[in-house]
Amino acid sequence: MMTNLFSTFEPMSSVLNLPTNWLSTFIGIVLIPSMFWLIPTRYSIVWTKINNTLHNEFKTLLGNNSVNNGSTFIFISVFSLIVFNNFMGLFPYIFTSSSHMVFTLSLALPLWLSFMIYGWTNHTQHMLAHLVPQGTPPVLMPFMVCIETISNMIRPGTLAVRLAANMIAGHLLLTLMGNTGPQLTYSIMTILITAQVALLVLESAVAMIQSYVFAVLSTLYSSEVN
Repeated sequence: MMTNLFSTFEPMSSVLNLPTNWLSTFIGIVLIPSMFWLIPTRYSIVWTKINNTLHNEFKTLLGNNSVNNGSTFIFISVFSLIVFNNFMGLFPYIFTSSSHMVFTLSLALPLWLSFMIYGWTNHTQHMLAHLVPQGTPPVLMPFMVCIETISNMIRPGTLAVRLAANMIAGHLLLTLMGNTGPQLTYSIMTILITAQVALLVLESAVAMIQSYVFAVLSTLYSSEVN
């Protein structure tokens, strides 16, 4: 019960003898965006430039259709997730999730299904026109429909297999080269270590390239349904 009118302004409530009334001061600081009171690091600047570059490129691939506004952030998120898992797999004793079909197919199949459901629901005539390329002779139209349908159906599989196979190949080669180390002499061991370092640099490039390829192909598949 308040003893007077001004007692409501006293820091009476506490947890473990710490006044909780003062927490509002610190909560206000947390709510302020970090860009106003933190200097951006080189890492954040580089990552922001990469995201801006990808956003501009994906926006060009998707076109100026108003339906696609904001779609670039989906593909940037997919790229970020894949490139993070690819690079994490280069460290020893870390499970490379992007080298397994469970991970890659879980990304590719929902994206492809969403494109197909949206396209066939809202742009049925446009999707049917894609099955027969322009200038196809009437005799070849049934065969072209079959070929285009099959090529469309295997798209999620090719996306998933491409990413998983490229990640498995490099890691497998690194493992096979590393297992031959105990049987080698010191002179050959130097050559082996140099080769493994060069292969690790190549794998770093592959990790980024495959993430980019996955995101770009997903963007192209999305642009075809509009």
